[in-house]
Amino acid sequence: MTLARSWNKIRSMGGGKRRRKLNAERSGRIAALPSAAPAEEPQAVTVADAAPDAPKPVPRSPYEGLPARAFWRSGVTEQHPLRVADLYRKKFALSPSHQIATAGSCFAQHIARRLKGAGYSIVDREPAPLGFDAADAQLYGYGLYSARYGNIYTARQLLQLAREAFREFEPAVPVWRKGERFFDALRPSVEPEGLASAEEVTAHRAAHLKHVRGMLKQADVIIFTFGLTETWEHRASGTVYPTAPGTIAGRYDPAVFAFRNLTHSEVLADFLAFRKRVREVNPTVKFLLTVSPVPLTATASGEHVLPATIYSKSVLRGVAGELYHRFDDVDYFPSYEMVAGHPSRGFFYEPNMRAVANAGVDVVMRAFFEAHGIEAAPRAAAEPRPKGDREGGGRRKGGGKRSKDDVVCEEMLLEAFAK
Repeated sequence: MTLARSWNKIRSMGGGKRRRKLNAERSGRIAALPSAAPAEEPQAVTVADAAPDAPKPVPRSPYEGLPARAFWRSGVTEQHPLRVADLYRKKFALSPSHQIATAGSCFAQHIARRLKGAGYSIVDREPAPLGFDAADAQLYGYGLYSARYGNIYTARQLLQLAREAFREFEPAVPVWRKGERFFDALRPSVEPEGLASAEEVTAHRAAHLKHVRGMLKQADVIIFTFGLTETWEHRASGTVYPTAPGTIAGRYDPAVFAFRNLTHSEVLADFLAFRKRVREVNPTVKFLLTVSPVPLTATASGEHVLPATIYSKSVLRGVAGELYHRFDDVDYFPSYEMVAGHPSRGFFYEPNMRAVANAGVDVVMRAFFEAHGIEAAPRAAAEPRPKGDREGGGRRKGGGKRSKDDVVCEEMLLEAFAK
């Protein structure tokens, strides 16, 4: 029987009567159902009546109840810029018994100097020869860091040094010339007058790498200050240098050397590789990172130096933050934020808006020392800086010696090329 014929038969039986019968049956089934219990009034549950494992009341907002340091008004606006409370919380403690190694850009020299003055054990694998006074030792790269490698501006340069120290890398064009003198291209500032031959440079570097190797094995904590993303590299091999060829020594040939501005992923990968390699020979080592607040002296990126500086510091701060959050053995100290952040109103810079004043270093290191429970030694008064002297310029104009509070910074020499 087709669907149409079935429907016609139902209609012929009296559709109205049929529907009334079905409706009556449905009403009977509904009436037979048990009646629903009346809804009870909700009862208020007090803390005393709640079960021990009852969840706590959910706050109105995830920001409710956060400490003062989490809000701009109470954490910054209402704070004095010279003493911001609770800005830094150490991840691990430093003690005078720890062997602390330091490396990085120019600003890292301040950190090493102040820690040493406070009685902490700063590794120094290449001390100055007998007979050098403090200023001459500094001029020749002694006592600036834990070995005589000079400024290490990038994480790539740091990784390259470690790989070379462990005999896993051989740099290209390691010797540069200037007239009749020869310079170590990987640390051209440590011999201001150069050496007599390329062979002498090679011998000095071999001895230096032995000290670097010992430092990486010895250190309990490595303090590293990220300085730059911009670097110069050998096109064929990828060897990077702390300064461009032709600045201190060497000859710039664009067919051989190229400018490189490292990205976040590259800087991160370089430091991760450095951390992994060092931990293979020193499994318990820890790392304390900072970012230099010193702006670029010059940029070869083609951009204005101001946005070039912001790019570089943003990348480095981002990398430092990611490392801090990923690893228990990596701490970050916010010296960059303290000096360069706009709440400081530029108080901590010299009139050139680049060099960090000693008073600014005092504020930064006081915050660091307080967090670590370190009683800082009072800083001796610095030798007055003669007019016209610049940070990192070696001996002073007119033949005077550097102040012990000056820092050695090859990058400052780029100002000589300004028009």
